[in-house]
Amino acid sequence: MKKGVIILGSANSDGETRKIVSFVHDKLSYPIIDLKTKSISEFDYEFKNRNDDFHPLIQEIVDTYEIIVFATPVYWYSMSGIMKTFFDRISDCLKIKKETGRKLRGMEMAVISCGSDRKLKNGFHMPFIETAKYLGMNYTSDVHCWIEEGGIPISVKNKLDMFIESIQ
Repeated sequence: MKKGVIILGSANSDGETRKIVSFVHDKLSYPIIDLKTKSISEFDYEFKNRNDDFHPLIQEIVDTYEIIVFATPVYWYSMSGIMKTFFDRISDCLKIKKETGRKLRGMEMAVISCGSDRKLKNGFHMPFIETAKYLGMNYTSDVHCWIEEGGIPISVKNKLDMFIESIQ
């Protein structure tokens, strides 16, 4: 099995996306990194935010894992703001942390989304897919999920099982 990590980017650490992520974690034992517990500033062209949590976190990720599973709720038809900030900061790996950025090449990326609608609008995955291409990563799979009556419906569990199989 590949060595992977789940990056949870939600405004609610214990919300619906966390329920989905916990289901995947229970099957794969991938550690979960909750971006809400990190101090990651928005991208800064002058790189004055070098002392926040982003650089040590991305360094740990590229040094330890083969696949990154990004998990985000769907907010206004897009990834969450906290996830977008993380993606924006990857620019640091192209400008001032180039060795770290080079280690992203060949890594795999997968995406879990969770929303109130059963279908995503066209284009939701485009930022993930294009980022993977740009960084030389392999975009392997994605799955869209939802919660019903506080739990994961059987149909979603089946989709998650197929997703898990595709990224192992």
